[in-house]
Amino acid sequence: MSTTLRRPGRADQYDYDEGFQPTAVRSDPRYQAFVMLRVGYTVLPLVMGIDKFFNVLTSWPKYLADWIDNIIPGTAQQFMYAVGVVEIIAAVIVAIRPRYGAYIVAAWLAGIIINLVSYGEWYDVAVRDFGLMLGALTLGRLASVYDRRGAA
Repeated sequence: MSTTLRRPGRADQYDYDEGFQPTAVRSDPRYQAFVMLRVGYTVLPLVMGIDKFFNVLTSWPKYLADWIDNIIPGTAQQFMYAVGVVEIIAAVIVAIRPRYGAYIVAAWLAGIIINLVSYGEWYDVAVRDFGLMLGALTLGRLASVYDRRGAA
């Protein structure tokens, strides 16, 4: 048995059959997409956030636009520590409540895109992050159906 949706809208507009089998939901491609996005948007911000403290994957301060570096207190690396904390918190929120965490990640990615485009050099990374932002928005829409704790 699969979940049948009537039309797009708020999560409380959907009919849920409380007697459905969990295995039936797991076989639903829409639910599988939700789980894949949820795991991805939990793990990736967590890894990137932790790496802001160690700079193993890249030197993160080089991606900070000069105008932002000029208005923030401290060094670019100190700012990256704060960025890392925000990314870790966003990952935890996605893991616990993807219905809200997905939009936090999408907004965060929009900020990163603005930073990269204003830098004037990282357009390729900005385009990639735009695709990631679309994925986060997709997770938010799927979570409005599958994160049932949020529908109450």
